[in-house]
Amino acid sequence: MVTLHHHLIIIKPVLVLILLKLPLFHSSYLEYADALSKSIQFFEGQRSGFLPNDQRLNWRGNSGLGDGSTVNTDLTGGYYDAGDNVKFGFPMAFTATMLAWSVIEFGDSMPAGERRNALVAVRWVTDYLLKTVSQLPNRIFVQVGDPISDHNCWERPEDMDTKRTVYAVESPNTASDVAGETAAALAASSIAFRSSDSGYSETLLRTAVKAFQFADSNRGAYSDNPDIRDGDELLWGAAWLRRASQDDSYLNYLQNNRQTLGADDNINEFGWDNKHAGINVLVSKEVLESRTYSLQSYKASADSFMCTLIPESDSSHIEYTPGGLIYKPGGSNLQHATTISFLLLAYANYLDRSSQPVSCGGVTVGPSRLRALAKTQVDYILGENPKGISYMVGYSNYYPQRIHHRGSSLPSIKDHPQFIACKEGSTYFNSSDPNPNVLVGAVVGGPGKDDAFDDDRADFRKTEPTTYINAPFVGVLAYFAANS
Repeated sequence: MVTLHHHLIIIKPVLVLILLKLPLFHSSYLEYADALSKSIQFFEGQRSGFLPNDQRLNWRGNSGLGDGSTVNTDLTGGYYDAGDNVKFGFPMAFTATMLAWSVIEFGDSMPAGERRNALVAVRWVTDYLLKTVSQLPNRIFVQVGDPISDHNCWERPEDMDTKRTVYAVESPNTASDVAGETAAALAASSIAFRSSDSGYSETLLRTAVKAFQFADSNRGAYSDNPDIRDGDELLWGAAWLRRASQDDSYLNYLQNNRQTLGADDNINEFGWDNKHAGINVLVSKEVLESRTYSLQSYKASADSFMCTLIPESDSSHIEYTPGGLIYKPGGSNLQHATTISFLLLAYANYLDRSSQPVSCGGVTVGPSRLRALAKTQVDYILGENPKGISYMVGYSNYYPQRIHHRGSSLPSIKDHPQFIACKEGSTYFNSSDPNPNVLVGAVVGGPGKDDAFDDDRADFRKTEPTTYINAPFVGVLAYFAANS
């Protein structure tokens, strides 16, 4: 077992292919519903473990069946978070939180079958997360798979012969980021399952409490990456536990720890490694609906964040591409567009119920403006962009064909049962041919600040899909499928 963790080590070559510019197409109700269905189906392509009989992406097979055996613990299941074969607990837990929040906030907008499919996607990851915290109160498992050896190979998950190193954190070592996010994921999921499986819901909530206690007792990041923070996950976990349990101790925690845990830092960020904007939106629900004025500072920060997104606002400072996509530096840009779109829609719902607009200096912004802005992001992703390309694989007739994803780019084990070794996959990686297996519903990293996009398997910042890009998009698409 290894306890030191370097997050997302990437070793990849480069090629360039140019896309043709094709005409735009326009979204409609039926297309949003289709995109919703596909966005949920994507998670089946990311599954690790023993696959069920109703697996729809049937080019995938069983994988990682020995995960955890080196530490005599069952750590099978969960999701590969991107185009590689490592199971990173931190982004995986965030994926679970956002899938659950999608169901909580927008599940009523989903057709019954898709709501069921969404809960299946949630349960695939929560079943795994329960295993990672099975040795609390003293240990949490945070990762399976050695990232260096994995990223030096291009092989199917079914063929993995790289080290399945298990990474764990034991008290008193620090892990409040990953443990806090795990607590949030389990608490949010307990709400999502409450009406359909009360027993499972209770197990999730009970375990979330234990995970949060571990997180709060072992404050500090589990990774030695200085860019990964930890205080926000404690507030995020407390906010979800408050919503799931209505326990006043979490209300007090949010009141008393706001400053010490840096709630005013980076309030305009939201993603798998920074929860601040999400915390503020989530807590604002209680402020708006329950008049919990002791949490008013969270709502003020949420209002401020919304104002930064509105181009006509005095405090606007979020950058947009010429084609209208929210842009933040660093690659995999669509993770920002999907998470921010989710927050816009969730906040619009909370404002609607309380009949309160947001004051952005000389501009008053209501729910309809927030929803309109979210719609521009969704429509851009689905094809209303300068390239006319859908950034969701399998949606429309024009989408990325050469995504940075091992299982998609290598012949399926069903078509090619012979073992493909670590370096033998390089032939397929370097090929200009389209991927043989369509990873239906995958949203890729997306274009750069100039709207440029090359359908290039080696350009992982633009062509690699991730679970944490897709998870918030599930809720966003559910809203527009029901309200367009």
